[in-house]
Amino acid sequence: MRWNAVPCAPEPGLLSEGPVWDRHRQELLWVDITAGLVHRGGLVERADGSGLPDVAPLVTLSLDRPVGAVAPRASGGMIAAAGTDFLNVTEAGGHSRLAVPAVADDGVRRRMNDAKCDPRGRLLAGTMAYDLTEGAGSLYRLDPDGTVATLLDSVTISNGLGWSPDGRLLYFADSPTRRVDVFDYDASTGTLSGRRPFARFGEGEEPDGLAVDTEGRVWVAVWGAGEVRAFTPEGEPYAVVEVPAAHVSSCAFAGPDLDVLVITTATEGRTPEQLRDEPDAGRLFVCRPGATGLPVPPFADGPAPSAGAAPASDTTAPDHQGPLS
Repeated sequence: MRWNAVPCAPEPGLLSEGPVWDRHRQELLWVDITAGLVHRGGLVERADGSGLPDVAPLVTLSLDRPVGAVAPRASGGMIAAAGTDFLNVTEAGGHSRLAVPAVADDGVRRRMNDAKCDPRGRLLAGTMAYDLTEGAGSLYRLDPDGTVATLLDSVTISNGLGWSPDGRLLYFADSPTRRVDVFDYDASTGTLSGRRPFARFGEGEEPDGLAVDTEGRVWVAVWGAGEVRAFTPEGEPYAVVEVPAAHVSSCAFAGPDLDVLVITTATEGRTPEQLRDEPDAGRLFVCRPGATGLPVPPFADGPAPSAGAAPASDTTAPDHQGPLS
């Protein structure tokens, strides 16, 4: 099966990434990694009669460092994997350091990349080197009490992250390996075991962010291919979503019914000549691929706000610029 994704209204980013649906606020979160921007948007009806939604930009927050990914916090606001830190980010953009993972003091400059909450509300986040030094990254687990554990070392570009419907499997991509791997995941302890290959990709194709649907199918953004590819729980090809931008960076199921696949793309790494043929590169794209996604829990740092409650107040003064729009 094949679908075509269509572009959305928000302006293109350099490295748009990390889409996640905030169920409490019914909003989409995504980041522009190297620009240090965190975006919020809402799904609205398109005027073209296609039946697909558009994304209406609502607020943009600017941090003072690259931001690999964000996740809603159960107590309000967001948790961000930014620079090489974990930050609490308020609704107004103020941010403070929550935790710092153990990073080697070897002169290699690193940053956080992809991140996502597990079924118990812990945040898994990985790092990479700016110069793509092989094996310089790691995968970490941030617990709600601020404790950080290292789950994997010798990672080059930590990406992917998604759990099977029963929470017993974790899908993970170290992008330059051109492979998505699957682990057995112990939800009670947040630990990994039994790593093995799940899906492989061709020359010039790198698996990036991914999402899992209610049938256990894994939807993988393929950097360099202009596609999202879906695989059955057995790792067999299931479907392809074509995207008119080569550097497809991530995807997430969004909307009240989690039936809209939101896809992020990048202009980073594309030449001016290539971008002339990809006028919508860097934008968000959407399609309805006939699947329903799994809800992604918020970071479990407290009880969820009650429905209709006002957003948490901004009690932390921002150490950088707040909302841009």
